[in-house]
Amino acid sequence: MIRLDDVSKRYPGGTEALAGLSLLVAPGEMVFITGHSGAGKSTLLKLITLIERPTRGQVVVGGVNTSRLPARRIHTFRRRIGVVFQDNKLLHDRSVYDNVALPLIIDGASSREIGRRVRAALDQVGLLGKEKRMPVALSTGEQQRVGIARAVIARPPLLVADEPTGNLDPELSEEIMRLFVRFTDVGVTVLVASHDWSLISALGRRVIHLEGGRLVDGGPNG
Repeated sequence: MIRLDDVSKRYPGGTEALAGLSLLVAPGEMVFITGHSGAGKSTLLKLITLIERPTRGQVVVGGVNTSRLPARRIHTFRRRIGVVFQDNKLLHDRSVYDNVALPLIIDGASSREIGRRVRAALDQVGLLGKEKRMPVALSTGEQQRVGIARAVIARPPLLVADEPTGNLDPELSEEIMRLFVRFTDVGVTVLVASHDWSLISALGRRVIHLEGGRLVDGGPNG
């Protein structure tokens, strides 16, 4: 699903966020990315989601060499990736239904198809019946689950999460991580950047550890 070959990323000003990174993530695998602040976790996710492009090397996602992908095809490429943020990035002036439906609305899906898939996505995250509520009426954990429902509503084969439990207490964090595990059970590849060592170790999945932009453990083939 994901392959990085000798990838480096240098930002303007000379900051090298990643250096010589080679990595392989298999389809349906759940992988954690760890490391201190500035280790390169977020940069790695940005390269995979094509928010950034590498300075050197190749990033291949789902058979697509992102280095060669023209700008006009980036939107289509990103439709195959669900993204979950630490702060969930919900639209607080719209209902839960409208927040989850947004990717399908943008893609021009029919109202009937949107309704069916919104309910299915909310059912997956345990929020069926709360479609009409506004985000402010939900708990922090429920808001994060709305963000996850929005990320998976288009049924992407790849789900990427950047510190998705950073604002949650331990019990809610475990609940969110168990949701990600359930997605791998149906073949979704899940990549999670996290610093929560106790939770990561409890799940027993592969861990990629970065330090100073370099891979120190967990790659290239696990």
